[in-house]
Amino acid sequence: MRDFQLPGRSAAFSTNAMVATSHPRATLTALDILRSGGNAVDAAVAAAGVLAVVEPQMTGIGGDCFVLYAPAKSAKAGPLAKNGVVGFNGSGRAPKAAETEWYVARGIRSMEETSPHSVTIPGAIDAWHQLVRDHGTKSLGELLQPAIDCAENGFVVTPRVALDWAGNAAKLAKTETSKAIFLPGGKPLKAGDIHRNPQLAATLKSIAKQGRDAFYTGAVAQDMVKTLNRMGALHTMEDFAAATGEYVTPISSNYRGYDVYECPPNGQGFVVLEMLNILQGFDFDDVPPLSSKRFHRQIEAARLAYRDRDVVLGDPRFANLGVEKVLSPSYAQEMRARIRDDRAMPDLGPPSGIGHCDTVYLCVVDRDGNAISFINSLYKGFGTGITSDTTGIVLHNRGSCFVVEPGHPNTIGGAKRPLNTIIPGMLLKDGKVVMPFGVMGGHYQPTGHAHLIGNLLDFGMDVQESLEAPRVFAYEGVVEIETGVPAETGRELAALGHTTKPAAGPHGGGQAVWIDHARGVLSGGTDPRKDGVALGY
Repeated sequence: MRDFQLPGRSAAFSTNAMVATSHPRATLTALDILRSGGNAVDAAVAAAGVLAVVEPQMTGIGGDCFVLYAPAKSAKAGPLAKNGVVGFNGSGRAPKAAETEWYVARGIRSMEETSPHSVTIPGAIDAWHQLVRDHGTKSLGELLQPAIDCAENGFVVTPRVALDWAGNAAKLAKTETSKAIFLPGGKPLKAGDIHRNPQLAATLKSIAKQGRDAFYTGAVAQDMVKTLNRMGALHTMEDFAAATGEYVTPISSNYRGYDVYECPPNGQGFVVLEMLNILQGFDFDDVPPLSSKRFHRQIEAARLAYRDRDVVLGDPRFANLGVEKVLSPSYAQEMRARIRDDRAMPDLGPPSGIGHCDTVYLCVVDRDGNAISFINSLYKGFGTGITSDTTGIVLHNRGSCFVVEPGHPNTIGGAKRPLNTIIPGMLLKDGKVVMPFGVMGGHYQPTGHAHLIGNLLDFGMDVQESLEAPRVFAYEGVVEIETGVPAETGRELAALGHTTKPAAGPHGGGQAVWIDHARGVLSGGTDPRKDGVALGY
C-alpha cells in the first residue's frame, strides 16, 4: 500500500479490460475500441495509430514495431509461438544496395542520426496490417479512423510532448518540410497548443482505403523514395515493395518463479534476460529498493549484458550471434562472480558509440483474456528529422544503430536489419500470462525491464509503484541518476567507483497491466514520466 501523503497515483483497477498507454487520447481510443466489441489487437493498433499522430516526436508510421501477443485461446497462437506467446518483428531492413563497402569507399564511418542513410524501410504499417489480419476483429481502415481525426482536426499538445518537441527544434529546422509542419511560425508547439497534420491525414486515409500497399507500393512510397534519393540515399521502390515483418519465436528466462518473455534478435530483449539471470543469484531480502547496494548490482549486471549486446547483436539471418551462450546458467554464474558489493568492476572496454533515444509503448488486456504488449518507434526524437515531401511522414533513423565495420555482426548490409532497441515484454506464471509490460527509453529499455521486474518480484511493489520508482542508468561509462534517488545513494555509488551524474531527463517511461487470475481483477499502471493514463472497465 502506497503512502497517500506522498506524490504518486494508485493503480487503475477493472474486471473486464484494461489499457495503459503514454497518452490519454490513445488510451481512450483503445478503450472505445474494446467497448465497441474489438479485441486487444484491434485496440492496440488503433492506439498506436493515434500515438503516431499525437506523439510525433516518439513514434510514427515512418518507424518500426515489435509485438508480443498472448491470445486467450492458444490454438490461435500459431506455429512459432512459445507457450502460447506470439512474437512479431516489424522492424525494417536497409536498402538492398546499402553494403558496408559502399559507405567505407565514401569515407562514411558511422550512420549519422539525421542522415537519409539511417532510414531503414519502415515496418510499422506492415506489422499493423498482419496483426489485424491474423488476430484482430476489425479492419485496419476502421482502426485508423481515430488517428485520421487527430491528424485532420487537430490534437492538444500535452506537457511531455511539448518538452520533447522543444528539444528537437534544431533538428526539425534543418529540412523545409519538417519545419513547415512541426515548427509553425518557426517555433515548436507548447503545451495546450493545437496541432494538425493534414498531409499525414491524407496519407492515413489512403492506407485506410487501400491497405498496406498504399504505403509500400503506391504514391506514398514513391514520395518517400523521391525524398530520400534527392538527399543521396540508396532506397528504391523495390526495397519498399519487398518490405515485410515476420512472426518470430519469443525467448524467455525464469526469474523468481516467473517466466519473462522477450522478442529475439535483432531486438535487444536477450539483454533483459541476461541481466535477470545474473541478478537471480543475489539475495535482496534485506536490501532497500533505493539503496546503493540494489542499484550497484543492477548497474554491474547491465554493464556486463550491454557489453555482450554490442559484441554479438545483429540480424540473425546474417550471423550466428551466440545468444544461447550468454543466456546459459553457467554464463550467468560466471558473470555474477565478477560482481562485488564493495567496488565497481574495472572498465569493460570501449563504449558502443550508439546514441540514446526514445519511443512509445502500450499494453492491452481485453475481456476475453487476450493480452498484447506493443511498442512502436521512430528511434531518436522525430527520427531523422526528415519529413517526406508530401505525405507528412516523419522518417525514422533506426539505421543509425548500424556500425560501419566490415565483419561486425551489426555492420550495415543490403536488406539487413540493425540492432533494434525496442522490446515489448510479457510475464507468465505457471503457463498463464500475468503481465504484458514495457519500458520506453531506447537503450535504457533492458535496464528498465529488469528494474520493473525487480520492483515487482524482489520488493513487492504493485504495478504502479514499480513504474514510478526512481531509476538510474549506466551507459557508456556513466551512471545517470534521476532526482528521485536519495542523495546518499548517489554518493555511495560514486564511492564504489562509479562515475555518476544527474540524469539530464527522465529515464524512459512505461506501462504494464497485472492480471490477478485468482480474483478476476486487472490492475494497470502508467509511468508519470509521460503524459499517459491507464483505464479499464
